[in-house]
Amino acid sequence: MHRFFAVTGRFAVRFRWVVVVAWLAATILATLFFPSLASVSKDSNTGDLPASSPSLQAARLATPFQGVDQTPIPVVIARSNGTLSVTDSTAIERLAASLAKVTDVQQVKNLGVSRDGQAAQLQVLANIRVDSQGPAQHLTDGLRHIIQSGTLPRDLHAHLAGQLATQVDVDKSSQQAGKLGQDLSILFILVLLLVVFRSLLAPLLTLAPAVLVTQLAGPVIGEASQAGLQVTSLTQILLIILTLGAGTDYGLFLVFRVREELRAGQAPHDAVARALARVGESITFSAATVIAALLTLLLAAFGLYSSLGAPLAIAIALMLLAGLTLLPALLAIFGRAAFWPSNTTQGTERLGWWGRAAGRIVRRPAATLALGLLAFGGLAAAAIGYTPAGFGTAPAAPHGSDSAIGNALLTAHFPAASSNPTSVLLRFPASVWSDPAPVARAGQLLAAAPQFGSLIGPLDVNGVTLAPDQLTSLHATLGDPRALPALPPPGSGLPAATWTAYRAESQFISPDGRTVQFDAGLTVGDPGSNAALHQVPAVRDSVATVARRVGASAYGVAGEAPASYDVGRVSDRDLLHIFPVAIVVIAILLALVMRSLVAPLYLIASVAISYLAAFGLSVLLFQDATGTGGLPYFVPFLMFLFLLALGEDYNILVMTRIREEAGDVPLRQAVTRALERTGSTVTSAGLVLAGTFGVFALVLAGQPGSGVYVDILASLAIGILMDAFLVRTLLVPSTVALLGRWNWWPSTHGTSVEATPDLDATPASVGRR
Repeated sequence: MHRFFAVTGRFAVRFRWVVVVAWLAATILATLFFPSLASVSKDSNTGDLPASSPSLQAARLATPFQGVDQTPIPVVIARSNGTLSVTDSTAIERLAASLAKVTDVQQVKNLGVSRDGQAAQLQVLANIRVDSQGPAQHLTDGLRHIIQSGTLPRDLHAHLAGQLATQVDVDKSSQQAGKLGQDLSILFILVLLLVVFRSLLAPLLTLAPAVLVTQLAGPVIGEASQAGLQVTSLTQILLIILTLGAGTDYGLFLVFRVREELRAGQAPHDAVARALARVGESITFSAATVIAALLTLLLAAFGLYSSLGAPLAIAIALMLLAGLTLLPALLAIFGRAAFWPSNTTQGTERLGWWGRAAGRIVRRPAATLALGLLAFGGLAAAAIGYTPAGFGTAPAAPHGSDSAIGNALLTAHFPAASSNPTSVLLRFPASVWSDPAPVARAGQLLAAAPQFGSLIGPLDVNGVTLAPDQLTSLHATLGDPRALPALPPPGSGLPAATWTAYRAESQFISPDGRTVQFDAGLTVGDPGSNAALHQVPAVRDSVATVARRVGASAYGVAGEAPASYDVGRVSDRDLLHIFPVAIVVIAILLALVMRSLVAPLYLIASVAISYLAAFGLSVLLFQDATGTGGLPYFVPFLMFLFLLALGEDYNILVMTRIREEAGDVPLRQAVTRALERTGSTVTSAGLVLAGTFGVFALVLAGQPGSGVYVDILASLAIGILMDAFLVRTLLVPSTVALLGRWNWWPSTHGTSVEATPDLDATPASVGRR
């Protein structure tokens, strides 16, 4: 293994210019010819549920009104003053016909005029999903282009409203925030590395491969998406953070060791080759643990989790390749100049303050371990108070945007249940067109349910009430409401309001008359709130009771709250299924790199207690202190996964160095010496990774709808800091010191140096011409 990395190091040094040019060319070509990550990403986190989930079953029940993969986009048309005229109604019909010609639009429904007569609502049904970012952007651009083309009379204004239009407008703002987060993260890392290295070029060289991979990985993953790879907006955020944070960590592992080798008297090119031989295995297995943990996400039933696995694994694999080839090539090119003005001549080695402090602390391993377990156990106890929550309140449209105006008009002129409804679906054995009595009874029972604050349905359309016998008579006379013109023909004798209400029945009663839909507003308010999430079981119980009482053969509840609730349940199941697999896979990798069956046991245990303590602290800070009533359901899942994988990076670096030093000195002295030499590396790497998470959390804190991302990013930053400063440099080394030679069982006590006797014989002229 070490011989392989020695050969890799000599190759990167000898062909350093070729390596650098190859990486630059690959990045430029991928950027030019592959699709960008943003163009293929999805934004919805409530899609991709298992087919058996109740909310998807409800969505299938609603297919007469809206296909499972169709998205409704409300279009609100309102007059600046006064009520709509006959001319306005004709113009609205022309607008509907024009909107129907936009790409991906399958149908445009006229949902009628508001009760105050000042606004009308169209519903565009498009054959796209709300989570398809690129198509959603193209669709809204096309619809807005038609609206702005001047087909409406003066003082009659139309605006898009609803979830999709809002999400598109929010995405524009979020993309700017993501770019700002990336730039600030790079600046933060550079400043931190300037302090750590006290040199000008070393920070730039350490960060350069990570920045390059950030630019390369996006197009590569975008191209892979053409073959079916799923990408979400969370993938975009985590990709930047992982490549910058983890990539810089791997760079620190190598750059610190190169500097150490230079101060030990090695020539610059020899120092690079020798350093890679020493830490190449640590870097490779560190990346392998992250890749393995990410790939276990492919086992997840929830699409958000499974979509993270392969894209992020590709990014880390590219980062590993760059860390083993590009960074050594850059260090070979610049030599000692990389560390200027810091002194790298022989005998100038300086130990980091935390490494020295940790070395002294673990000289009392029993006391250190006992105090650490006590403190971490206290924090872990707070995790018992965790309350799962959804994604929170839906993001508000940016101020002054088209969707913000449209949503305001929708709220002002139409019932509250029409803006973001929770839909109740009932399927009857026979058509209700001829016998609407069960519909009337269902409406009464649903309106009386304590979970519903408002209700609109077949007999109450936009504030216009229809009697059951009136509905039967209208259907017998007028037939299918979808086929009616916008205005009653002369001599029909029907009031315009009644005509408009009946035309809108297509959104409540299916063509065969057997499926009926009610749009309900929840008493707890916003369907995206935690209160709405917790009310879903009661809502479903009430609907089930109503369905039995009115003789419905099938029923369902669709909408944001039911979907979020189902996602939370699936997330909990994924948590139980994936955790054991991830632990076993990473334990196997640790056993291979440690050459021990004992060390992986307490290393995995250290991750578990670190995770529980960090999670408990997150519960205290982001749930209890803020009074939000809960943390998003994916916080514990992603915290465990990333802390398990990233925490093992530092474990591997520290443990392999302890094993190396143990070949020359007694174990406890080897622990102290290893901490003195790796403490600065681990803490610097932890600060880089935690700082990157923290910077993105601060940037996203001001973005609408980003609260859940802020929670997970801040929680991960806290966990990584605790892991780097306390667990890896105090608790784990204390355990090593207490176990003694049993750390390496069943292998014999030894050192990695013994496996590479030719390292010291590496010719000083390697790579020189």
